[in-house]
Amino acid sequence: MVRNTAREIAMHLSYELSFTDKTAVELLNQRLTAEAFEALAGEDAVYLEAPNAKQAEYIRRLVRGVDEHGAELDGYIEKYAKGWKFSRIPLVASAIMRVAMYEVLYMPDIPNAAAINEAVEIAKKYETPETVKFINGILGSFSRQELSE
Repeated sequence: MVRNTAREIAMHLSYELSFTDKTAVELLNQRLTAEAFEALAGEDAVYLEAPNAKQAEYIRRLVRGVDEHGAELDGYIEKYAKGWKFSRIPLVASAIMRVAMYEVLYMPDIPNAAAINEAVEIAKKYETPETVKFINGILGSFSRQELSE
């Protein structure tokens, strides 16, 4: 499994946190098993290979971080989503942006450009071209403004 696949799985789990009663740790413990990957493999190719220990830790770190810093990350999304109320942003789009923003802010070992570029690539798989542009614009503004201060 490559890092962009692990990142996409982290986005899936961050998205799922938006509408589950489970804690991030409960969800991670349930979803990061060989059995869960086997069950989902037919639905999405990202689940064809279960993560190794290093990849699983990366996914756990991302999902727990997005969960712990959700309000902060949503505040950034709202700040840069000019003319949009946060409630109008699709849940998948917000999950993609949360993951990228968390990486930029809290994972210095991940290059900022890589986090943003991968977010845009993931968005192309799940969102309309207009939403992809929206995500790219928000992440670009976020990166330029927040990292230059």
